[in-house]
Amino acid sequence: MLRSFRGPIAIAMAAGVLFAACGGAGGTAQPSATTAASAAPSAPRLGGINRPIQLAITPSGDVQSYTASGNAIASALGQATGLAWKVSVPTSYAAQIEAMCSGQTDVGFIAPLQMTLLLDKKCGTPVLAALRKDETGKLAPTYNSQILVRSDSGINDVNGLKGKKFAFVSSLSASGYLFPALTVKKASNQDPKTFFASTIFAGGHPQAALAVYNGQVDGASTFVDVRVTTPGGTTITSGMPADILTKTKVISTAGPIPNDGIAFRANFPADIAAQVKKALLDYAASDAGKKTLGDPKFIGWDGIQEVTATFYDDMKAAATLAGIDVAAEAAKTPTPVTPAPTKAP
Repeated sequence: MLRSFRGPIAIAMAAGVLFAACGGAGGTAQPSATTAASAAPSAPRLGGINRPIQLAITPSGDVQSYTASGNAIASALGQATGLAWKVSVPTSYAAQIEAMCSGQTDVGFIAPLQMTLLLDKKCGTPVLAALRKDETGKLAPTYNSQILVRSDSGINDVNGLKGKKFAFVSSLSASGYLFPALTVKKASNQDPKTFFASTIFAGGHPQAALAVYNGQVDGASTFVDVRVTTPGGTTITSGMPADILTKTKVISTAGPIPNDGIAFRANFPADIAAQVKKALLDYAASDAGKKTLGDPKFIGWDGIQEVTATFYDDMKAAATLAGIDVAAEAAKTPTPVTPAPTKAP
């Protein structure tokens, strides 16, 4: 049976406790290391309400609709992980990479050429790549670019665009700039800067196609096929003129190009990364995920698969062959040129 301490021993112990509490002979109270540590403010928990996971969507379309779709994704991820999320659509491709390098963005939906810059800067790691249906309807992690002209232009090949006005999508777009630039070099042995009379950056794939349709430019580069909702199909993409397939034609294609994908910033906690990756894979396989991700007005993904950094090696090689300094291009912020409203046929 345990006995309670009483008498002289208890008095001595009590005195010792009182002496320590008063800080010894000096009489000044000294906080313990544990007390001092507990008093220090702690950083907000990642995924908590005060530090939501920052999700950024590559700005290659309408910001308002992209934000709405991004919020739908974030809501589903929040339910699956129990973590808080916040969505943004950066002002440019370059801004998105800088945000990941500075730690302001945790998870990014990133275009292929952007991904090579992220890897060069060692600011993040690709973990998932988009799957899209190819010309045969099969899911593929790669896609192709195309060059469009007006059907009544009399232009039937790339060399027919010499001295003409041309629309690229963005200086950091693989299918809207890099691969078409390679196509021009191979066909003409000239740099696009000297081959074309003038060039513009349309700011988006639909805008580039509409610039051709409206006669603002003689040719433009986009992914295959921005004009229709399914590869090789005839169902016109929402927002495109009903007769765009007859008023424009494809004169060249190039590829395969690694699809865009999802990357985590450097030093993203491994436990949270595993949780988020699983949630993304599950979401992409769900009916809601297929509807949101597959929306052609959004990113048009038909699924996602796991990848490693080497998936984008071919993209880096193509940029070198084309003579494109990705870092220099990322430092620029081209002002998108928005085509005039669609003209009636």
